[in-house]
Amino acid sequence: MSRAAGLGLVGIGLLIGILGSVFLFVSMSGGGLTAGGLVVGLGLLLIVVVPLVGFGSVVFVRGVRDQQVDVSRQQDSEELRTILDMVETRGQVTLSDVIIELDADRETVHQHVYRLVGMGLFTGYVNWDEGTLYSAEASQLRDLNQCYNCGGSIEIAGKGVFQCPYCGTEYFLSK
Repeated sequence: MSRAAGLGLVGIGLLIGILGSVFLFVSMSGGGLTAGGLVVGLGLLLIVVVPLVGFGSVVFVRGVRDQQVDVSRQQDSEELRTILDMVETRGQVTLSDVIIELDADRETVHQHVYRLVGMGLFTGYVNWDEGTLYSAEASQLRDLNQCYNCGGSIEIAGKGVFQCPYCGTEYFLSK
């Protein structure tokens, strides 16, 4: 909407500028306006036109930027939903499958998994070295003492995040 408002303001400003200039030049050519009057008239016209066009341009540019941000957020949300759906429906999914499905890099997938954990939407574990995400019920992970992957003892790595110091497998508990 702000893009349309910006274009509207620019259009109104240009229309006022054109119509005002035509009126002033016609008045001067008809002898009803002196050169000094023309200069004053054009100056007053600029006082009205320049702010309208300038403000309209700023509103338009912000509207374009906001639309790009909205598209980016929507894409991120769709990628998060895709990861969550893949892991929950399959029980486990390889990172390579997620990377291919999202057409993303490993770091982006890593960040998305942490965002899902932070939002309390993903409970499970990930072996980043092996490249597999596993879905698990929170009740299975709450009393977990040993790593499913290597049998080593797991340690708290952050809020709702546990990690095996031996193989690097991370366990995520949602709220």
